[in-house]
Amino acid sequence: MNAPLVVKIHKLWSVFRTDGVPTVIHQDLDLQIAQGELLSIVGGSGSGKTVLLRQMLGLETPARGNVTVLGHPAAELGRAGAASRVGMLFQHGALFSAFTVLENIAFPLRELGTLPADLVRDVAMVKLQMVGLDARHAHKMPADLSGGMVKRVALARALVMDPPLLLLDEPTAGLDPDSADGFCTLLQSLHRELGLTVVMVTHDLDTIFELSTRVAVVADKHVVVDAPPREVVGFAHPFVNDFFRGGRGHRAQALLHPTPDGV
Repeated sequence: MNAPLVVKIHKLWSVFRTDGVPTVIHQDLDLQIAQGELLSIVGGSGSGKTVLLRQMLGLETPARGNVTVLGHPAAELGRAGAASRVGMLFQHGALFSAFTVLENIAFPLRELGTLPADLVRDVAMVKLQMVGLDARHAHKMPADLSGGMVKRVALARALVMDPPLLLLDEPTAGLDPDSADGFCTLLQSLHRELGLTVVMVTHDLDTIFELSTRVAVVADKHVVVDAPPREVVGFAHPFVNDFFRGGRGHRAQALLHPTPDGV
């Protein structure tokens, strides 16, 4: 039995205007994401990867086509009461600099205005520990955190409402290799244990090969291939060839799938 669809994008057109001149970013783009998948979206600069995340969040309205998320038109998520069912991790964390770590994590719950302060604090503390940080970090300010810790706090905030869908924009950008590896291990664990559906925009090949159940390549204004990573690598397209089969791609695959005796 096939898993139910969490995201369905059909015949999407994304058009931006500069000084009245239209620029088409996406044209008749189709993409479906099933429950429990961890999908990576890749593409060249200007291909509209982050725009797709914003479309799924309902922050941007398509010029044409439909974006359905968790059974609702994305533009109506807030009105349908389903906005809390989508978590978002922004590229640089987007923590509130004047809030402590715990206040940042608790912010979405506090905005609801329906839960007692003690419960909000307790839930935020649980999420802090869920992402591998202990209570001694709760009252630190964002400026006192390392890059890896900022990402973890931002992830805890994205998960504080227990959303079934998590969107990530370049989750390992700016992290050193050890921090990136640790964050990938955390994501893999949370994806499995919480049964999350995850959509991730990334250019990090190590992250793609380690985490993705499927990869969607955006080029030529639409999704040119949408398949498991090993199938995507063999797809004939100039971007795929440059991105996956260049030097960086070979190194990433070799590290994750080494041959016997290094041959």
